[in-house]
Amino acid sequence: MVKTLYLIRHGATLNDGVKRYKGSIDVPLSEEGIEQIKKVSLYLGQRLKDQKPVVYSSPLSRALRSAEIISQVFNLKPVIVPELRERNFGIWEGMSFDEIKERYPEEFSLWASNPLRYSPPQGESTIEVRDRVMKALKWILQPSDSSLQPDIIVVAHGGVNRIILCELLGISLENIFRIEQDHGCLNIIEFHDDFPVVRLINGVCRDEKE
Repeated sequence: MVKTLYLIRHGATLNDGVKRYKGSIDVPLSEEGIEQIKKVSLYLGQRLKDQKPVVYSSPLSRALRSAEIISQVFNLKPVIVPELRERNFGIWEGMSFDEIKERYPEEFSLWASNPLRYSPPQGESTIEVRDRVMKALKWILQPSDSSLQPDIIVVAHGGVNRIILCELLGISLENIFRIEQDHGCLNIIEFHDDFPVVRLINGVCRDEKE
């Protein structure tokens, strides 16, 4: 039986128009983010018509609210998986890219050039995030209840999704920034006897009128 994983990044969040490392900070969805996820939910509702997928979510509100919107289409409640939370960026949390570059130019340059070898000061390493995320994914993909439908929806974060995609594609984690994950994007991965085939990366769901 083929299992299909629909891996989604949460919608856009409330901000001041500046890109920031939000990490483990709990930031709510914006109206734009809600609309992005509604489009994802409509697409999944049509694609998975008459099915009951299992929906898993990071505990952070921006992901959980996204998962709740998607779950409503299937009359379900999302299952919270703490290990799917975004990376803790340590002292960089809440800071903009420009602020980090100004205050920590050397550390930021090293991190940007090799996120596997270098980590945000006092934050999680890429390996630490990889270990907890992939352990959770293994649990998600191998449920104890064999009666569960093969379709699985996971709502997480940009950093988490990049790590999952790199691991499934056999790409070194040094290259996580080479995979884009826009707000509200959809990735589709099929598992053929545990062999992953990535069918879509960073897909955007649109209204039929768009």
